[in-house]
Amino acid sequence: MSESSGRTRDTAEPLARGDRMTTATEVFVAHRNLLFTVAYEMLGSATDAEDVLQETWLRWAGVDLDTVREQRAFLVRITTRQALMRLRTLRRRKESYVGTWLPEPLLTAPDVAEDVELADSVSMAMLLVLETLGPTERAVFVLREVFDLDYDEIAEAVDKPPATVRQIAHRARAHVAARRPRGSVSPAEARDALDAFQRAVETGDLQRLVDILAPDVVLLGDGGGVVQAVLSPVVGAAEVASLVAGLARFGDAASLRSAQVNGHPALILRLDGEINTVLAVRIDDGLVTGLYAVRNPEKLSRVERENAVSR
Repeated sequence: MSESSGRTRDTAEPLARGDRMTTATEVFVAHRNLLFTVAYEMLGSATDAEDVLQETWLRWAGVDLDTVREQRAFLVRITTRQALMRLRTLRRRKESYVGTWLPEPLLTAPDVAEDVELADSVSMAMLLVLETLGPTERAVFVLREVFDLDYDEIAEAVDKPPATVRQIAHRARAHVAARRPRGSVSPAEARDALDAFQRAVETGDLQRLVDILAPDVVLLGDGGGVVQAVLSPVVGAAEVASLVAGLARFGDAASLRSAQVNGHPALILRLDGEINTVLAVRIDDGLVTGLYAVRNPEKLSRVERENAVSR
């Protein structure tokens, strides 16, 4: 099925070439944040999401806009198809990844946390749940549950009949529901818990750390085989506390600041001014239940500046 199939735009006269490129650029820019978010949620990699957007733009720039009625849906469809192709390549790459693979962290604006559904959809915890879906299931879930596209639009994006898409959506929804994070906390509760956690880390106080960590807390590390990181999950408050308390040993060479990463609280560790680790934090009922320590240098460039995500 061609990407302009079934789409016509009512217009008295076709656009001139110069006007067409101006309009194409304006429309693409207007939807860019949405398209980036779609690609990122499908891939878990901002770098690859940007590559997908480049491919989307190249295809969009060659489209006859007089044949396009729903510009947003059309762009989402192109982005989804490009992301699906790249997702299959990424899966092969992850098979040889050293240690645990974690999503590439994004520094996000504080207001992202106010949109609970958006923040949940880009969280480290949710992106790891999405990793357990097949490529088409992931695309269908993201487009339906996060961006609320109708089944006919999703069917065109993934090249499946609408009835099949409904079945895929049902399976994906049940799969995610069984594995998604337990619940959500208000931004204020999250800030309070992060502040307590940060103070405990900075002082290296083991007991304070144990008190703020859930008994079944899990720490995952991602060094990508480039820098040292735990290669398998560390489980339990005492075990995680002893590891995290070690950050205090860097003394004056280290700085630890709070941030919003993937719409949720996080700590960014700098050593001698350079970003060393992004420690994303999951909080449930006032306790830290998950820690995601991204140390792979190739994944840390996106925490130097805010990234715009939207639905």
